[in-house]
Amino acid sequence: MSASERAEPTLGWRAREVEEELPELRLLSCEAQVLRGGSLTGESPPDIRARLRALSNGFRGARAVGLRREPVPAAYRVFFRQIGLDPDLTRTPIEAAVLERMLRGGFPSDGLLEDILLIAMLDTAVPVWALDGESVDGPLGIRQSGEGERLGGSEHAPQLRPGRLVIADARSALAVLFGELAPSARPRAASRRLTLFAVTVAGVPGLYADEALWSARAALEQP
Repeated sequence: MSASERAEPTLGWRAREVEEELPELRLLSCEAQVLRGGSLTGESPPDIRARLRALSNGFRGARAVGLRREPVPAAYRVFFRQIGLDPDLTRTPIEAAVLERMLRGGFPSDGLLEDILLIAMLDTAVPVWALDGESVDGPLGIRQSGEGERLGGSEHAPQLRPGRLVIADARSALAVLFGELAPSARPRAASRRLTLFAVTVAGVPGLYADEALWSARAALEQP
């Protein structure tokens, strides 16, 4: 039995104020060992590129236009409005990816890791992110950023606006919720251990997040 089949995603912690204000916001994470050869930022193998081509054919015309009315994408749009983001200006991850597909005429390969994460999201509409596993200290959770806090903790890291929702470990904020990753936590070309995480909101079944994480982990752990 592979590591992908043994390990179940872990439910992340939430700060009290997040739990009270956004009770249905959830974070799920899992570890993945990179068993594929080559660079995470290098060219994807034929099976990954073929899957991207097949998915490109599934997101044409009417499907792309009507995506926002599908239950899971619609749930993320509602959540964006709930936290003060206009989803027509700051697009949800799945809508941003499909808009890019329309502009570029398909889902071209952007490197092994990016391709795998994109496939997991296109299959489920649930976005998945990856952190370098060596940069993560303890379980992941969701909290608000503090006064003067920087993304990743380094003195040279980007400064966060106080009260911003962030994905954090025991030491620091590692990512803005639905936003950028801390420079120090981004996977590198030679990273061999990753921490994958997905975020669900009201109206998104946890099973979809499990499937998205499993898809990405299985693809990374395929020798």
